[in-house]
Amino acid sequence: RLATLRLVAPPSCLSSPSLKGGTYSLASDLPAASTPPQRVPKHIEHFSKFSPSPLSMKQFLDFGSINACEKTSFAFLRQELPVRLSNIMKEINLLPNRLLTTASVQTVQSWYIQSLMEILEFLDKNPDDFKVLGEFVDALVTIRNRHNDVVPTMAQGIIEYKEAFPQDLVTNQNIQYFLDRFYMSRISIRMLINQHTLIFDGTLNPVHPNTIGSIDPQCEVGDVVQGEYELCLLIKPFFFLCVSFCAGKKKKKNLPMSIVYVPSHLYHMLFELFKNAMRATIETHDKSNTLPPIQVRVSLGDEDMSIKVSDKGGGVPFRRIENLFSYMFSTAPAPQIGEHTRPPLAGFGYGLPISRLYAQYFQGDLQLYSMEGHGTDAVIYLKALSTDSIERLPVYNKTTLKNYKVSQEVDDWCIPSKEPLDLSICKVPK
Repeated sequence: RLATLRLVAPPSCLSSPSLKGGTYSLASDLPAASTPPQRVPKHIEHFSKFSPSPLSMKQFLDFGSINACEKTSFAFLRQELPVRLSNIMKEINLLPNRLLTTASVQTVQSWYIQSLMEILEFLDKNPDDFKVLGEFVDALVTIRNRHNDVVPTMAQGIIEYKEAFPQDLVTNQNIQYFLDRFYMSRISIRMLINQHTLIFDGTLNPVHPNTIGSIDPQCEVGDVVQGEYELCLLIKPFFFLCVSFCAGKKKKKNLPMSIVYVPSHLYHMLFELFKNAMRATIETHDKSNTLPPIQVRVSLGDEDMSIKVSDKGGGVPFRRIENLFSYMFSTAPAPQIGEHTRPPLAGFGYGLPISRLYAQYFQGDLQLYSMEGHGTDAVIYLKALSTDSIERLPVYNKTTLKNYKVSQEVDDWCIPSKEPLDLSICKVPK
């Protein structure tokens, strides 16, 4: 919709955000930043016209280690965060009205509006004022804490909707499409916030002192695998883990395999895979005196870092593989809604879908290969090179609208009948 974007203080190592139309000034064509909530839709409409600016892992790393400048980061984030927030907030309104009216979804919307308003307060503030920079860090921390429960709260809204209204294929597809984009947007926003607050709050991470923000320039995958396995053992003991490594043709063997990556993202993915593998193995071999080991194989090639988690937990039927990545489906009992405790991870049906989004965020993926009656292989694909690890971000545009307007049409493939075929019946024209 727009052509170019002009940053007031463009970071030298960050790509300039792209526009869908027009020229981007900080506040010249906007209402005052300190506006009441009823004026917020104007800000959303304005910032949603701009495309988010995806950054590579190398850009994150270079900016934090070489060109770290708090003023530059401030100038970039006060424009980029409203763009990312507004793009996804436009999509929330495309959800079914019955889902939008649930208390949980309305709560999430209120969080996003409040956070957008707090960031807009800094549009016309002076980046040379150290007090302003400190206030900005405090505001980002407040926003991050406010959004801690976005995923379970939105998931609870989906459960409320499923229990109250009948389901149809098209609506479920629209909800799946939205949630993939909504949760991916949330991952990206937290990534930006974490990088700024961790780099410029003046403290070092005692556990990972070499990290640049939340990024480990030498993330040793084997250590992460072992650490997550030991954590899962606290939940489900008596398991044996077998880990092996495989180097590509140009890689030196018998050396630790490391990539530039965000350890917390990898922790999340591996914890989910180990938890699922242990649960399936226990349920399948509940009458056995011994449990088969969970095997992990790590391979580093020229382009990909691959991590395969294999179990002998009986597998799942082929037709159910996609259900495992659906937000409308869960193998665990649904959690009790209305409790004042923090919602549990299991039961909402977002463990595997969110884990796949973490893998896809930097152009990777997570795939399942199952053999019913035997077990399942789960493979995490990550980019081996930091220059290839580029944010995958949703953008609101005309194509987005088309995806929400898809209607259920008659299939052009025959649907097999479950009833036995009576050959004595004559053919009837379509």
